Amino acid sequence: MSLNRRGFLGLTSGLAVVTLAGCGSGATSASSTPRTGGRLRAAFAGGGAKEVLDPHLANLFVEAARSKAMFDKLADLGGDVSPQPRLAEKWEPNADLTRWRITLRKAVFHDGRPVRAQDVLASYARILDPNRAFRAKSSLALIDLPNSRAVDDRTVEFALKRPFAEFPNALAAFGAYIVPEGAEDYTLPVGSGAFSFVSFEPGRSVLLKRNPEYWEGAPLLDELEFVIANEESARTNALLGGQVEYAHDLTPTTARSHASGDRMTIHRAPNSAVQAFAMKVDRAPFDNRDLREALFLLADRPQLVESVLAGSGQVGNDLFGKGYQHYADLPQRERDLDKAKFLIRKAGAEGLVVKLDTSTAAAGMVEAATVFADQAKGSGLTIEVVQGNKDSYWADTLKNGSLSSFRSGAMPIETHIAQRLLSGSGTNVTKWARPEFDALYEKAVSTSDQSARTQAYQEMQRVLHTEGGYLMWGFADWIVGAKPNVGGISTAPANTLDWARFDKVWLG
Repeated sequence: MSLNRRGFLGLTSGLAVVTLAGCGSGATSASSTPRTGGRLRAAFAGGGAKEVLDPHLANLFVEAARSKAMFDKLADLGGDVSPQPRLAEKWEPNADLTRWRITLRKAVFHDGRPVRAQDVLASYARILDPNRAFRAKSSLALIDLPNSRAVDDRTVEFALKRPFAEFPNALAAFGAYIVPEGAEDYTLPVGSGAFSFVSFEPGRSVLLKRNPEYWEGAPLLDELEFVIANEESARTNALLGGQVEYAHDLTPTTARSHASGDRMTIHRAPNSAVQAFAMKVDRAPFDNRDLREALFLLADRPQLVESVLAGSGQVGNDLFGKGYQHYADLPQRERDLDKAKFLIRKAGAEGLVVKLDTSTAAAGMVEAATVFADQAKGSGLTIEVVQGNKDSYWADTLKNGSLSSFRSGAMPIETHIAQRLLSGSGTNVTKWARPEFDALYEKAVSTSDQSARTQAYQEMQRVLHTEGGYLMWGFADWIVGAKPNVGGISTAPANTLDWARFDKVWLG
């Protein structure tokens, strides 16, 4: 359930429209005037022979970036992680939010066929096939597909199984790409995206070319090549050596080393991944609210950000989605050792040893657990760090233990709540289950009043901040490196529209 440094998007991603100028440091920036032409080579970690070009099966970062280049969704997530229209020109619900009418843009697939309502319905039917496992299935499951219809070639009417004001979030779900009706063979993929397919060598490279008929305007680049370099050091060296112009997923250490040099420009995407500890509120010892508050007060968040993220991040406030749509901007919680000690005594937990489960399943988790255990010294509570199997970590900690490391990528706050904090949520690692909280969520998603929804989400967040089980201590930057002559790299959070988006990039 994480964004991790080995290239997987994990299970939490939902993976924006923000300024296109990169937020670089160090090297001289590319010309601010966009230019056309050239081939950009982008280095990503890969998956060898297991890599796919089927956008509904994409799981690796490189697969997600390639899917984005070749295919479109009806919507995608903006810089504040709110849904933005893409192939959908607009969406309109009926009065009770059970039917949504989608008007499609005038767009064409790479083979010249128009993108039609029938293609949309066929794409979603493929994703929802009960005999197949596609990532977007859970997000689209609220669609009543047999009762949905194509009104005409550019109008789709979706029937839903229940009222749902946040249906555009589902349209923007990770992997919910629109493909031609009947498409099953992706050896020669055909999409409607900014780049069209040229060639594929699994585990090595994919070459794409400009789509001059792209609905949002032809890309500036002539060609885009994704090349595989699994180790971060290999991606860095390929960039420094001139074998590539873009290197995805660099470490804070690399960023610091080259921040003041002239051989690469560092681009940071803030608020891309939350770092946290998860307390299970349904069992001892964290069924005690005082003890949960004590842990909140033991955390020295600035120290965690500096030591674990090497300063490449922002302090968290125990809530998901800093800077995202509907985020509750509450007073920042600070370390207070004296109050934490008082609450530990009040909870009868003095002398208690608590195991903190962690693993290398996501970068920085073991280091964060070690730092936090050190911060708890002298409080009367001992935190014992236990490192588990990285391959089974997320499944293990979903069920077992009482305190664990947690990490998540960007998604709408509504999706975070739906997936992790309702009584029936499938990835509810904190075991938070409150009927009144569930009712507040249902109130939010069943009203068309935007301000009423925001108020409901903020009330839910106030409850979570006071009583919840997530100690969200920081938000990590996502870091990429590029040659100084590359312009147009976005600073959008990872997993959003403008992350790893190349149709607006140019070579100076």
